[in-house]
Amino acid sequence: MHLFTSESVSMGHPDKVADQISDALLDSLLEHDPQARAAIETLVTTGLVVIAGEVTVHNDRALAALSRAEDTVRDAIRGIGYDDPESGFDYRSCAVVRTIHAQSPDISRGVTEGEGLHAEQGAGDQGMMFGFACNETEALMPLPIQLAHRLVERLAEVRQSGRLDWLRPDGKSQVTVAYENGTPMGLDTIVISTQHTTEVVDPKTGNMSEEARQAIEREVIRPTVEQECPRLGSDKITIHVNPTGRFVVGGPHGDSGLTGRKIIVDTYGGRGRHGGGAFSGKDPTKVDRSATYMARHIAKNIVAAGLAGQCEVQLAYAIGVADPVSVSVDTFGTSELSPSVLADLVREMFPLKPGEIIEYLDLRRPIYLETARHGHFGRQAEGFTWEKTHRVDDLRSSVNVKQAV
Repeated sequence: MHLFTSESVSMGHPDKVADQISDALLDSLLEHDPQARAAIETLVTTGLVVIAGEVTVHNDRALAALSRAEDTVRDAIRGIGYDDPESGFDYRSCAVVRTIHAQSPDISRGVTEGEGLHAEQGAGDQGMMFGFACNETEALMPLPIQLAHRLVERLAEVRQSGRLDWLRPDGKSQVTVAYENGTPMGLDTIVISTQHTTEVVDPKTGNMSEEARQAIEREVIRPTVEQECPRLGSDKITIHVNPTGRFVVGGPHGDSGLTGRKIIVDTYGGRGRHGGGAFSGKDPTKVDRSATYMARHIAKNIVAAGLAGQCEVQLAYAIGVADPVSVSVDTFGTSELSPSVLADLVREMFPLKPGEIIEYLDLRRPIYLETARHGHFGRQAEGFTWEKTHRVDDLRSSVNVKQAV
């Protein structure tokens, strides 16, 4: 028996606020210019948003969208729920500082087809990207991160619906799962830390009231566990709700936030490996994003096809070069097929050049704001093409042919 823990953060967590602003700006450009190039970083703190990075657009409509960047920022903050000046961060009153420049021509020539040393569209950066899938959940995600994501998603639902109107946007979840021989056997610990108003502070103790804690357990934790993993629900689960006692000061007023600081939350909660690249604010020519989505798609289809119980796919690229420099598959002993056979299968069946990935997954669309909250993987939201498992039959057929030869 061993324990494994993953965490997620709410849409109002300062780092996620920064991610959502970066992706809202990216979407505003792609809506008018599917060929837009962007790598936008955001900093948020008390009363301040700073947006920086590189942007290149190719028509007047996208240029006009870029000129409206401040409005886009404020709309994103309002959508998250920061609409109270007393919170120290409010969409109407925060300052927005913009410092954006064009993409380096030295990078652009390696990405633009027909320029640079190679004729094809190359990768927008070097590096290695990982995708992972396992059969622990219906979404083929590790259970700790999947449940952690759904908990903060449920927090947002009960807050935005007014069911628990004393909740505020900032928050975190954490889930510890007990495993035996690689199989989830029980939920050990669940932690919810959520921002709230002074309305639910017990005047005698200065802490969040016991009634409010019970409401979080009743309205958020128990329904989510029942929906995601009912067989693991138990009264023996250790539950911590706001274990510091209270959480009134939060959001960018309580802590600064930066784009790309929650890369483990954005992927698999610490399961598998990570190449180090973040997603938000980056257009799909950046393989940090597009190749990671593709690696997830490949791994998920391999597991969905029954070829492995767990699968990790690594893709690696050189900047300006179309073909990956390496393709690696690890199934952690859960497949009858060797890693080399699976890697060859991946090269044969899936498009791996950056331009092909973008077309295959239809990534030149304004779909990214939704990815920046509640997880990039394990969801069937509109536009999440990398979560489709439509290559299952093709994989099985190809394996059968190879085994028959």
